[in-house]
Amino acid sequence: MIFGKPGSGKSTFALKLHEKSGIPLYHLDRCFYATNWVERDYVEFINMQRQIVDQNSWIIDGNNLQSLELRYKRAHVAIYFNYQLIICLWRLFKRRLLGRRINIDDRAEGCTETVRWSLIKYTWAFEKSIKSRGNIDVLRKRYTHVKFAEANGYGDLKKVLELFDLV
Repeated sequence: MIFGKPGSGKSTFALKLHEKSGIPLYHLDRCFYATNWVERDYVEFINMQRQIVDQNSWIIDGNNLQSLELRYKRAHVAIYFNYQLIICLWRLFKRRLLGRRINIDDRAEGCTETVRWSLIKYTWAFEKSIKSRGNIDVLRKRYTHVKFAEANGYGDLKKVLELFDLV
């Protein structure tokens, strides 16, 4: 399970992990949005997640804090991307202007790369939305079987991979 601030590199990391491990990869944005950024019915979205986490192995990239526990309790490993806000915002704009370095199929049809005001606000308030990690701490205490790691920068990712024998 990979979650964290938008622009922190979650999707890129998830794709590389998928390519290295062969574990099926799912992007929450593909589940949450239907064509042209139209939000799916929330019950349908939850049911899609349940079908994914009921499988033996999966990589899920994405946030949706309302359903975080649904994914967390079924995960073996949870990686929280907690990069500095300025880096995340810079990457969002850079990705919009220059495109992605690798092709990641993480969006539904018609959901083109864009930087919307709502995305900037969401990124800006992400730490507060997750209640200064309070929700993460609760999940970590409740589901002690889940190996948890926090990546605060690029250098942490190699350590994370080594920690979980994913290298």
